[in-house]
Amino acid sequence: MSAAELEDPREPVLAPLGARYSGAPAVIPPEADGVVRAMPVILRIERELPPRTALLQAAAQAALAVCVDPRAQGEWYEPLRAWVNGRIRKIARRARGAHWAVVQELPGVTVEVDGVEARALLPGPVDAVPKAVARLQIGGTDLPPDEPGPVPGGTPLIVLNPAVDMTVGKAAAQVGHASMILAAVRGWTEAPRFAVRRDPALWEALLARDDVVCVRDAGFTEVDPGTITCAAADAR
Repeated sequence: MSAAELEDPREPVLAPLGARYSGAPAVIPPEADGVVRAMPVILRIERELPPRTALLQAAAQAALAVCVDPRAQGEWYEPLRAWVNGRIRKIARRARGAHWAVVQELPGVTVEVDGVEARALLPGPVDAVPKAVARLQIGGTDLPPDEPGPVPGGTPLIVLNPAVDMTVGKAAAQVGHASMILAAVRGWTEAPRFAVRRDPALWEALLARDDVVCVRDAGFTEVDPGTITCAAADAR
């Protein structure tokens, strides 16, 4: 096989997202084919509740991990690009026990942070969700705030808007958006661990940076359209 045949002509899955967020705030039109797609993000919440921050950090990393996985340039390419070219909706659900074990069999990536797990699945049409996912609860259990401590050095940072109250499921979707946008703008090819915080001082400091990326919500659930739900930037 020649070198030309070995070369993959496809651009990275996140390239359109990087172009969209590299300039002025993006105005995202409805999906061209009329199909609404979403990435299921499954949060492992057992009877013993996990720490909120670690779960959000796992969700942020998992959402990006699907997009930079080697399969994203192979068998996952078409469904991922169809999703990225529209509105990058995510729907967080919770699972435990046998239900958590079942979703491990679906295409996706599981990330563990400090013993806490989240799994992001390959996006698809919202009206064709696998039964193992459709039966999982979206609302319900929330998690209390915790005290995660200082941001570790060398860690990309995502800060949730301290003026906006969100359930853990909504927050998981938003930090997943943030990790993807930051990676797309920076051209990352790996999914690092992220620090997720909800702190007024960190929020103000992050918004003052010229390299920050912000997530503006479409307003489908919980918050008003155009609300900045979180911001992200590289480690310093």
